[in-house]
Amino acid sequence: MHNFKELSVWAKARALTKTIYILSKKFPDYEKYGLASQMQRSCVSIASNIAEWSWRGSAKEFVQFLSIARGSAFELETQIILSYDIWYIPQTEMESITKDINEIQKMIHWLMQHNKV
Repeated sequence: MHNFKELSVWAKARALTKTIYILSKKFPDYEKYGLASQMQRSCVSIASNIAEWSWRGSAKEFVQFLSIARGSAFELETQIILSYDIWYIPQTEMESITKDINEIQKMIHWLMQHNKV
């Protein structure tokens, strides 16, 4: 069994989740079950898939869960850009969050490259 809490990428994904929840609360009420909900699910998926590996253990399964987490990170990046496109967030916030997402994507990619079976 591995301790996912020791992975800095998991900690960064967790912090990003908090940011996204705070941000999405500012969206119009009609987005509660639309874009805001989708963004929340995407960011939760990143940290959750990293954590889910911890009890499975094999490198092959770790890469599989990392792949899902990375896909969710790209989904979230798209959703942040769309939020900017439809004027829900300013450019500076979009750029800041996108930078955080890109860092997580790179960390996941590194882990995938160094845990191949």
